[in-house]
Amino acid sequence: MEVRARAPGKIILAGEHAVVHGSSAVAAAVDLYTYVSIRFPTPEDNDDELKLQLKDMALEFSWPVGKLKEVLPELGCSASDIPSYSIEAMKAIASLVEEQTIPEDKSGLFSGLSAFLWLYTSIHGNKPATASVSSELPLGAGLGSSAAFCVALSAALLALSDSVQLDFSHEGWQMLGLNELDLVNKWAFEGEKIIHGKPSGIDNTVSTYGNMIKFRSGELTHVKSNMPIKMLITNTNVGRNTKALVASVSKRALRHPASMAFVFNAVDSISNEVADIIQSPIHDDFAITEKEEKFGELMEMNQGLLQCMGVSHSSIESVIRTTSKYKLSTKLTGAGGGGCVLTLLPMLLSGTVVDKVIGELESIGFKCFIAGIGGRGLEISFSVSS
Repeated sequence: MEVRARAPGKIILAGEHAVVHGSSAVAAAVDLYTYVSIRFPTPEDNDDELKLQLKDMALEFSWPVGKLKEVLPELGCSASDIPSYSIEAMKAIASLVEEQTIPEDKSGLFSGLSAFLWLYTSIHGNKPATASVSSELPLGAGLGSSAAFCVALSAALLALSDSVQLDFSHEGWQMLGLNELDLVNKWAFEGEKIIHGKPSGIDNTVSTYGNMIKFRSGELTHVKSNMPIKMLITNTNVGRNTKALVASVSKRALRHPASMAFVFNAVDSISNEVADIIQSPIHDDFAITEKEEKFGELMEMNQGLLQCMGVSHSSIESVIRTTSKYKLSTKLTGAGGGGCVLTLLPMLLSGTVVDKVIGELESIGFKCFIAGIGGRGLEISFSVSS
């Protein structure tokens, strides 16, 4: 039997950076997914390796089960009991990853491979298996690709354990119960720690449960969307250093404490109003249009405040100049300094206009995606080999 899991990426609709300074922020699932499939070999396969296939990169990594037993003899536990990874275990896993041939331009895969090995061996011990990964999410662009990987991987691993209740006869994608989602989210958060060190937990939470969340000072509140939202997501293909950008905002706040306090308070108000607009009931198409206008104005205001914080970039401003010609609202999402940019696509906007915008943006080297916002979270499916 093969199990397949898919988990969505995420965007920050409002509040990035200011959230570090006590303001609210709103994050949402985006219907671009990472897919993970796992299959245990049959006795006839005579396979004694753990394999990881990265389909989008045409890369495969493998570890003999005997080597895993030798290096990681103590791993493998009840999937319902989530261990914290130890320094000793991570050193052992690092030695296993270092034996692999990782292309120089893919050195960032090291932490992802480490998370894979820790999650797999912690849940399934030293069993041989083949795991395959593919994704619709660009890597390192602020759309939560690593969290989607950890969530989908954790779900697939748990589905093949005795820790979750699933309907194996169900055809197509199925959602998990709340208790199962909670367990997946906790495992995925441990994977995110291996990749990022001290993640907030926001990315894996949005990817697991879907829809939207509002967060402030470590407290997460689920937001139920009553408003269909479609975004044009533009990847500027400009890399950015998240830690450096966060630090630069903090330095600016130290230099101008009173002024930046007003900026952060304004962002807090914007985030709260965005959440209110999204959650409020819709009675007709006119109400949707009115909501879209308000939401678009708040996006523009948030972008202006992000410029005040110093985290915009010439590539982001290029996207804004292009979309503003068509009277579309645009803001950066995530750390800024490049990365991805959101443009609200109103319900009544013609496809011709969207095609023109995409054509202009892609002609200057950007990559565009159209995605629904605030949709489903993690889902699972099964296939039984004949």
